[in-house]
Amino acid sequence: MAKRGNSVIGIDLGQHVFKGVLLQRKGDNRYVLTSYASREVPEINTADELAQQLKLLFKDIGSSAKGCALAVSDPSSLLRIIEQPDTPVDLLRSALRLNGLAVLNQECKDFVLDCAPVINGANGSNGANGTSQNGGTNGALAQKKYLVGGMLRPTVKQISEAMSKTRITADILQLAPVCSFNAFELAYPQIFANDTFLLLDMGHLQSTVMIGSKRELVLIRSVDYGGKSLTQALTADGALDASAAELMMREGDAGMTEICRTSLTRLATEVRNSIGFFEGQHEESIQRIFVSGGLARTETILQTLSDELGLPCEIWDPLETCEVALPAAKRQALPNEFVSLNVACGAAFEYLRN
Repeated sequence: MAKRGNSVIGIDLGQHVFKGVLLQRKGDNRYVLTSYASREVPEINTADELAQQLKLLFKDIGSSAKGCALAVSDPSSLLRIIEQPDTPVDLLRSALRLNGLAVLNQECKDFVLDCAPVINGANGSNGANGTSQNGGTNGALAQKKYLVGGMLRPTVKQISEAMSKTRITADILQLAPVCSFNAFELAYPQIFANDTFLLLDMGHLQSTVMIGSKRELVLIRSVDYGGKSLTQALTADGALDASAAELMMREGDAGMTEICRTSLTRLATEVRNSIGFFEGQHEESIQRIFVSGGLARTETILQTLSDELGLPCEIWDPLETCEVALPAAKRQALPNEFVSLNVACGAAFEYLRN
């Protein structure tokens, strides 16, 4: 493998908005944000259309880098935590490819799959030695947790063809939730290492719930609710202009606030169920919820979720530990943008630290 460079463009291929960041690494633990961009995209059906939108995003970012890392937000993707006897990753990859139905209880011949151990040590330093978290190495065969991810083959092919048309090589292709979890680790290392936490990433078509505990990803699930669902509720399926509805909600219109609360009930219920499942399985409790995604910009949404869940819901900054070296205009706009840059940052961090 060629040595990776010290700069990278991290891209989040969302369903409604593409986001990108340009990060540089200086020394072992210094990361510098030198540019970022986001742009709404139309429905994309071909590699040519995807390539065109990527070219526009790269132009908005305005700089080149030695590497490129992509993250994909796709409701059709597969992401699951499984338990297996301690197995070399290469062998597990082969088993998934040849007999995914037996391993995952799901037919997955249409997916490009990968896997990695779910570890509880920083960057793989601990928890990867084959000892069981369910009872030692004597007697029953030790069990180990693995994270399995997959994207549909046509999606991977389309992205590959589109990147070739941009003449930029994608060094990494990951699923968005994995990138978000990795970004949180770098942004809040003390919470990541010592606490139990819930990440709620609200996307356009779906939201993702991830629960971590002392470095380990314990639970991950997708909820069929996102920005599109809320917009449809606020606009009565198009009867009201979306921008006007959003402005009314931001200004505290009572009617819009009630519609928002009613719509968010479905998401809050699923998050509450996830918390209940986790706390029923572990002697730990969730105390804080960290929210990301475009919807998290709106205080009404955060307050509604906090009220419904009975827990503080707060936005988190994926650039918390990064230095910022931006032009004046982008620096001024960053406080309104960072909440949706978590996935792009996570993809970039993964490139730079490996």
